[in-house]
Parts: sequence; C-alpha cells; structure tokens
Amino acid sequence: MKLISLRHPLNSKPVASDFVELDIPTPECPDQGILVRVVHLSLDPYIGSRLRGKHMGEAPPTPGVEAIPGAIVGEVVQSNLDGLSKGDWIQSMEGGWQEFVSLKEGAFRKLDPTQAPLASHAGVLGMPGLTAWAGITQLANVGEGDTVLVNAAAGPVGGTVGQIARIKGAERVVGIAGGAEKCAIVTDTYGFDACIDYKIDGWEAELKKALPDGLSIFFENVSADMAITALDNARTYARGVLCGLAAGYQVQSQDRVPNPLPMGTIIGKRAQLFGLVVYDFYSKWDEFAGEAGKWIQDGKLAFAEDREEGLENAPALFERLMNGQNRGKAVVTVSPEKA
Repeated sequence: MKLISLRHPLNSKPVASDFVELDIPTPECPDQGILVRVVHLSLDPYIGSRLRGKHMGEAPPTPGVEAIPGAIVGEVVQSNLDGLSKGDWIQSMEGGWQEFVSLKEGAFRKLDPTQAPLASHAGVLGMPGLTAWAGITQLANVGEGDTVLVNAAAGPVGGTVGQIARIKGAERVVGIAGGAEKCAIVTDTYGFDACIDYKIDGWEAELKKALPDGLSIFFENVSADMAITALDNARTYARGVLCGLAAGYQVQSQDRVPNPLPMGTIIGKRAQLFGLVVYDFYSKWDEFAGEAGKWIQDGKLAFAEDREEGLENAPALFERLMNGQNRGKAVVTVSPEKA
C-alpha cells in the first residue's frame, strides 16, 4: 500500500516537496481492532505545527517511516470486534495519510452512511464541525437576538459557526475573510449577513458599519490582534471564544511578538472569554453529529469543499492550505466510496 511521510525533519512551513510517498506492506487486522480502507482524508491547518512538534506537545511523525497524521473516513475491510463488520463505515482521528490503517477498539466512531455525505464526516460533521458546535453552543451559548462575529469565516470551522449561530436564533452574523472569493463563500454558501475583506484598505471601518449595534459574541480563529479588534466592537457582557491562532501556526516561536489582550477593555465591557480545545468535547461527538446531520438533511447547514482525488495529491493541497489558498474544507478522496 501507499503511505505519505515526511522526507526530512521540518523547522518551517511545510511545502509539497517536504513529503515522500512510500510503498509498504498493508497492515494486519489487530486483535480487538479493525482494518480500514481509507476513503476520505481531512487536511487541517494545525497539522502544519504538529509536523514541527509545536502542537499540544505531540511529537512529529518519524520522517521516512510514519504516516502524516490526519483524520479519516473509511470502510471496514476486516474486523475482530463484535458490532463491526466488513462494509461498515468509521471516522477516526488516528488514520493518517495512507491507503489502509489498522485501528484498535476505542480509536474510531462508527458512522451511519445514510446520515449525510460520507465526506462531510471529514469536515462539517468531523473535527471542524465539532469545534464550531462546541464553541458556539456549549461555551458561548448563542441564542435569540445575538450578533455574532466570526473570523476566518470562509474556513470549515468559521463557516459552520455562523450557520449554527443562525440556526440557534442569532439575529445577525458577520464574517471576516481574506479576499473577495472567500467572502463570496461566506455570504453565498454559508448565508452570513455580511463579510468583511481584511485585505482591503479601511476594512476596520467597514467592520464597524457591519456591526452598528456592536457584537454580543465573537469567535476568534486567527490572532490576538483580531481578538482585540472584536473586543473594540463588543457590547457590554459580550462573550468571546478563543479557538485558534492560525496566523502563528507556521511562525517560529522566537519570531512571535506578544500582543497581550487589553485587560482594561475586557474588564470595562465585562466580557467573558472562553478558551476552546476541541478534545474536551469528543464525548459529545455523536450528540453533535446527530443534531447537525438533521440540519444537513433539512438544507440548513451547508459546506464547501476543496477536494482532490488520489493520495498522491495530498501534499500539493496541503501546501495550498498552509498558504491560505484553499477554497473550503481541504479533503483528499484517497479511494472510491464503492471499492
């Protein structure tokens, strides 16, 4: 089978030439486990820092040996577990960039293939969707009358945040994204009321116009600078979810310039800030997927994909993702859904 690994250790932002394709034996089905054919592979921004050993203390994969980490949707081809049979579908955070993977009990979730398109479990029903749902419903507790600001709104997390906010009763949803094409995804696909292009001159003034009464919730995916901008537009008692630092994922730590949050503003506005780590909500994944799957079926929750066919195309798509050039959730279809 084919597997993609690092060509060498990394100390900077990954590019396609940093990866190498290997031919290795297909793994055996483990005792108390399953052997899975990888069908859809999720590419996510945090993997860029993971490959440099800069994410949550997790070690990078061994170059030339281990697969690049990544969540997968796959079909069971052999099972040594009760309740799982050949042809069943699973989602796992422990799959990786490879054609087959052996998984032990507890390392995957069984999927209902009729619930939603299978590839959606790599995006809107996968970790990005769970992240959005957890932050906006479990922490920010969005509800009737809220005005919500979402940064990186064209991404799979941000786009889902805004849609769930609307479903839960938010009065107004505004996004921030980079470029006219991404802003079009935010308004036309995800249905936000407005999207501000931070790449144009005077975007901060345009943001204030889009939030004439201020915001009651903001969801920050990019940087402390942007969180400060959100706080400047916040109402009293606003809630903020601090989810990601995309602007710093590929920056060397010594190059980072600390930008502390303005304590006076936070205190004066009585703001509540919530740090979000999605791992805390894995136990609620089935609850989320059940709710969101119905929204997809009812046409209330849309998603955009930037999809490539074939494992060999994962490095090039990942490089685009690292440069912010993806248009929707980055997904690689490793093999056909019908083998």
